[in-house]
Order: sequence, then C-alpha cells, then structure tokens
Amino acid sequence: MNKLELMKTANEIRKGIITAVHSAKAGHPGGSLSAAEIFTYLYFVEMNIDPKDPKKEGRDRFVLSKGHTAPGLYATLAEKGYFPKEDLVTLRHTGSYLQGHPDMKGIPGVDMSSGSLGQGISAAVGMAIAAKLKNADYRVYTLLGDGEIQEGQVWEAAMLAAHRKLDNLVVIVDNNNLQIDGPIDEVNSPYPIDKKFEAFNFHVINIDGNDFDQIEAAFNEARSVKGQPTAIIAKTLKGKDVSFMENSVDWHGKAPNDEQFEVAMEDLKKVGEALCQK
Repeated sequence: MNKLELMKTANEIRKGIITAVHSAKAGHPGGSLSAAEIFTYLYFVEMNIDPKDPKKEGRDRFVLSKGHTAPGLYATLAEKGYFPKEDLVTLRHTGSYLQGHPDMKGIPGVDMSSGSLGQGISAAVGMAIAAKLKNADYRVYTLLGDGEIQEGQVWEAAMLAAHRKLDNLVVIVDNNNLQIDGPIDEVNSPYPIDKKFEAFNFHVINIDGNDFDQIEAAFNEARSVKGQPTAIIAKTLKGKDVSFMENSVDWHGKAPNDEQFEVAMEDLKKVGEALCQK
C-alpha cells in the first residue's frame, strides 16, 4: 500500500470513528482521530496479521493501552476486514460486541482487553516476554496516551521491558498534548517524554505521528534495534481533520450531535476529495 492509499485509508478510518461515536452518543473521538495514521500503518503495513485468522499463533500482537480510544481501533479493524463496517453503528449499544473499551473475548482482532489506564503496556511487556521464552518471532506493539504515562505502572513496565532486553516490543506514545482535564503539561507534565524513556534504556524515536513517511521510517528503525525495546514518541493533532475538534480538549470524551456529525463528515469528505485529486 503506497502513501496515498494509506492517507485515504486513514481518512476512511476517521469517518468510521465519527460514525461510531455519533451513533453511540458517547465515546472518545479526539484521541481516536489523532492516532488514525498510526492505526493505519500498523494494521495495513507493519503488523503480520490475518483478518481471516485472528488467532493465528505467529501473528504480531497489538495492545491499545489507551483503551478509551476504542473507536479508532474498531474503525481500523473494520476497515481491515475483521468485522463488517456496518457494525460500527452499534458501538456501546446494549447487546453489541463493540463495547466502550476493547474486549478480547468478543471482538475479532483484539488481543487484550484494556481501558484501565497504565495496564495495557504491562500486558504488552508480558506478551513480548512470552515470545522470547517461546523463541517466537512475533512482535508486540502498544499504543499509549501521553496523559496515560502519568500512571506509575507505565514506568514499572518500562523498567522490566528494558531489563529483559525486549527488542520485540514497540511502545508508541500518542503525544497530542491533551487529556481529559486539559493540556498535559498543565495537569501533570510528563515532559520530556523522550528523555524519560531513554533513562529507562529504551531506544527512542521522535516523529510527527500524522506523517506516514516519518511513521514508516520509525517502524523500520525499530526493527533494526537489538537488545532494547523501542519507544516512538508520536507528536499528533488531537481531533485531526475535523475542524471543530482539532486541538480542542472539549472533544476528548464527547459525541457530536446530529448537526456536528454532518459538519464532521463533510470535513472528512473534503479531505478525501482532495486526496483523490493527488
């Protein structure tokens, strides 16, 4: 898949996010939208996965540590073919398998239930250790929020990952600089994020997390690293490509009403049309 195709796919994923959250009348659009390029690259380029065989033994694993951005993961899984895109409108509805947070028991393609912030990275470290113990060559990826890394458990997991030299683990931090209560540097600053991971003996890469060229280079570099886990600090724009959501803390955890939904989908339609002209 070339860069233009990836950009178009990310746009479709953003449409899925808005559609799902609007239908649910609840959810977390901002941090789902900011990570759309990362989700796209992981599922359409980077990871060894097969939607027709979600439990394939040798598959790469992904853990959404910031589990509240499940709409982003679900829209990606649907786009990849794990389940029908039509099911996105059942998000958070009674009886739907698409719960508010990822559920490994009921959702094809979900490797770990998550939502309690800080815990996903610990599960990912455990998966990476398991791969090493089994001499398996699958890789493990986990996506964290920058507000989430205020949790102490994140750093306990990081300490163990480096101690065990887990070069099959890639930690991605979605650094959109906003959490539920405001800018992360005002709530409880984790900066400098890169230096913290370096102090825990990670190989660290700083990128623009909405730029596919930089994303590709980062994941390729991570594959070349031996004896260390990698942390990719991805600077992103919260609410990306939806005009009234961009860089707005108001849209951390709120669904658009009918009028806002129409505006958001029109914004994304225009992005898609511009891509078609390239």
